[in-house]
Amino acid sequence: MGNLSTPESVQKLQTALHAKAKETPGFRFYALYDKVYRADVLTHAYERCRANDGAEGVDGQRFENIEAYGVEKWLGELTQALREKRYEAQAIRRVFIPKPDGRLRPLGIPTIRDRVVQTAVVLVLEPIFEADLLPEQYAYRADRDALKAVDQVHSLLNEGHREVVDADLSGYFDSIPHEPLLKCVARRVSDRQVLHLIKMWLTAAVEEDDGRGGIKRTTGNRDSKRGIPQGSPISPLLSNLYMRRFILGWRKLGHAGRYAAQIVNYADDLVICCKGQAEEALQAMRQVMARLGLTVNEEKTHVCSVPREHFDFLGYTFGRCYSKRTGRAYLGTRPSKKSIRRMVKVISAETESRWVGRSEAYVIGSLNRKLLGWANYFCSGSVGTAYRILDMHTTSRLRRWLCKKHKGTRTAHSRYPDAYLYEKLGLIRVSQLTRSLPWAKA
Repeated sequence: MGNLSTPESVQKLQTALHAKAKETPGFRFYALYDKVYRADVLTHAYERCRANDGAEGVDGQRFENIEAYGVEKWLGELTQALREKRYEAQAIRRVFIPKPDGRLRPLGIPTIRDRVVQTAVVLVLEPIFEADLLPEQYAYRADRDALKAVDQVHSLLNEGHREVVDADLSGYFDSIPHEPLLKCVARRVSDRQVLHLIKMWLTAAVEEDDGRGGIKRTTGNRDSKRGIPQGSPISPLLSNLYMRRFILGWRKLGHAGRYAAQIVNYADDLVICCKGQAEEALQAMRQVMARLGLTVNEEKTHVCSVPREHFDFLGYTFGRCYSKRTGRAYLGTRPSKKSIRRMVKVISAETESRWVGRSEAYVIGSLNRKLLGWANYFCSGSVGTAYRILDMHTTSRLRRWLCKKHKGTRTAHSRYPDAYLYEKLGLIRVSQLTRSLPWAKA
């Protein structure tokens, strides 16, 4: 999706909406629904969904089916359904993906039709709410990302905010209450049709495999009046809107000043960096979250005193590091052990013996993409050791895979030395990437 540029006409609409929202903080937008099914908005929404690809929903429809049918015709029918207010949200297909701790994370897959309409609504609403989101929020925003959140935490630590509340919420996306969330939306949007669309998506039924070859349909979100479906294009915007309530409440109750406490938030992850009284800040956070209908995960939430202790946030470990060159201690960041272990598992999976039928070019290409993606994210702070671990594991696994593919009697290292893997096959040596990162050699 990175190469997909927004059409000029959609950009103009978004700029106008953002300017109005910024200029008039109390303004409620009353005529948005017709923008959702505008041809340029809906077409761009489809293109964004297509670029993301993704599996089919409960109707079994894939992008290939839509293209065979005719995208223009399909979008024309969807436009008509929206204009005539005949559009209805379909059920969400639930799948479970494994988490690093061995548990399963539920993921909701709406139909392509629903994904396109949700994306169109996001295109219209995002510039309005972007004017209201707070500097502490780093997720799903054009000018912010996870690495900027990591840098901000690092800066706060160096500025003396070294008593840290490392917070975790229990099922944030699943526990957001619908009524207060819809009030957050309605504070800026008075268009009843747009509010109706969002309510439909929040209360959509869920279908999943019943384990006996059939389908089980549940209406948990509708019954509990809680939860936003993870995996839906609308959910990042809604999750940011609700987290904004927590940060605003924290400020208005005076906690930011009382504890010299700064929040850094990314989706459902957050840390509170304090200059002292972190235990009191944790208690205050519990109270604010409870008022919002959210639950703090006590097992995973703790107070950390840096540099005596360290903590993990967004895949990085924050705490005391040592310079390899001078041996001096400093406050820094490095890829967490969990992040390294996760990548080691990915490399192992890519080089399993069951893939010996694949070509060297295919396996090397796949490894290189994953290694580069990992290194592009883990490029801040002391990364040299992590990079060397990955290089050693990658070459070891690749040699084993090559030996299985091309049976022989010589040892793996003599048959496939480093020069062969890096120069002949073109494997990326991630440890060499630190040459362009002067701070990464520490």
